[in-house]
Amino acid sequence: MFIAHLPAGYIMARELHRCGAVSRGVFAACLVGSLLPDVDLFWCYLVDKGQFHHHGYVTHWPVLWVSLSAAALLWYGVRKSGAAAALLALAVSALVHVLLDGVVGDIQLFAPWSREYYALATVPAVYRPWWLNFFLHWSMLVELLICAWASYLFFSCKKMR
Repeated sequence: MFIAHLPAGYIMARELHRCGAVSRGVFAACLVGSLLPDVDLFWCYLVDKGQFHHHGYVTHWPVLWVSLSAAALLWYGVRKSGAAAALLALAVSALVHVLLDGVVGDIQLFAPWSREYYALATVPAVYRPWWLNFFLHWSMLVELLICAWASYLFFSCKKMR
């Protein structure tokens, strides 16, 4: 995914708001979580000089976000605190990010136990520059639909209170 991570986090936050289960902190956590796994891009390019696929870093391992979600859910069950709710929202949003990357982006679904990459579909390398292959692939329609849904929610729903 290239453009749909933040809109997907926004959709999640708006749906939680619609259900009456979101504060401003939880809303913000959904947005931050939707982008958080890509912080590994800084390490990838600044330290590793782009030698490794950034989906191989721990921030793109589903087990990290599932574990953090479980811990936050346990914490919330014990304390019912806003911080626990925000951590849960952040972790689930980050997990959604990683799963969206798995549509065509190759993720290590079972890392650290298996370093094999999985993707729902493969984007054939037909065009130059490389990114044109992704923009002309059917998966871009999925991204545009997510963006359209988020835009609809943003422009049509009443202001959040």
